[in-house]
Amino acid sequence: MGQSDFSYVASAANDAALSISVSIFADRSHVRDTMREDAEEAGFRLLEIGDVTALLDGGAKPIGEVVLLDCPVLDAQSAAALTRLDARAAAAGAHLVVSTSVDALDDVFGCLDQSNPQILVDPARAERIIALGRILGQLPNLRLRELSEDDRMTLLRLTQQVGEIAERLEGFSGAVQGKGQREGGGAFRFESPTPSFNGAETEDGSDRLVRSARPPLPDPRLVRRIIRQRQLRARFFESELFADPAWDMLLDLTAARVEHTRVSVTSLCIASGVPPTTALRWITQMTEAGLLERVEDEADRRRAFIALTDAASDAMARYFTEVGKEAVTLV
Repeated sequence: MGQSDFSYVASAANDAALSISVSIFADRSHVRDTMREDAEEAGFRLLEIGDVTALLDGGAKPIGEVVLLDCPVLDAQSAAALTRLDARAAAAGAHLVVSTSVDALDDVFGCLDQSNPQILVDPARAERIIALGRILGQLPNLRLRELSEDDRMTLLRLTQQVGEIAERLEGFSGAVQGKGQREGGGAFRFESPTPSFNGAETEDGSDRLVRSARPPLPDPRLVRRIIRQRQLRARFFESELFADPAWDMLLDLTAARVEHTRVSVTSLCIASGVPPTTALRWITQMTEAGLLERVEDEADRRRAFIALTDAASDAMARYFTEVGKEAVTLV
């Protein structure tokens, strides 16, 4: 997929009045210029461009249907701007793409609790293009019907290529439907754990399904040992060979739950063993599937943590009970 592909689609989109508006906010001028070029090449119509604090200016100026924001350092003023943008994007149904740094990730994540944004960590230009491609793939069918048949197929091929590139970058082919994936879904689709029930007879003699008692979660020392064994493989093999971020995050959060410790999004990204941007996409999908949940910091509303849901905790407890003493060998 080269720049010529984006140029062709941009021309087709403009001729068909696709006209998806984009607002760009970044304090670094070279980043603003790059995001503007990529957005225009992809066929988006520029609505506004400025620095991050421009979001704090008065008035009810509309934001674009797509908002690209770069915020590698978060001070009090930019945090206020990001929080406001999050609320406005959620209210308007806008697609928000935020790039940041590892150092600022926890604070940025804490500001974004309404708009379901794509968060990119120290992204290369290709990752921003992929993020734009993901948004193109979510366009309503009405917009696609505005295009000619040839242009519509070109746009669909482009979004398919973007998805394939993303999967290759993340180490997933997407061709095999895993047991935990929905039919027809992508590499990040999960089924939420279902509670375990047993048949039981009530006092009136009728049969009723009642939930069986949940076994306790495993000793966190066992879980940490499993995690260390899994990490040990990276000393002898390429880490991508055994990449399993969903399971690594579930293990880390299971140990943390028993230890009564809170896990930041940055810490969980590290535990996943994959690049932070990839880990954040896993976190988003696992949250949507009911495995993970966002927990606000009551002492500081600007911070948030990630935890297992009760359903996921229940599933992990039953899993470790089922494998018993053999658990430590299952790395």
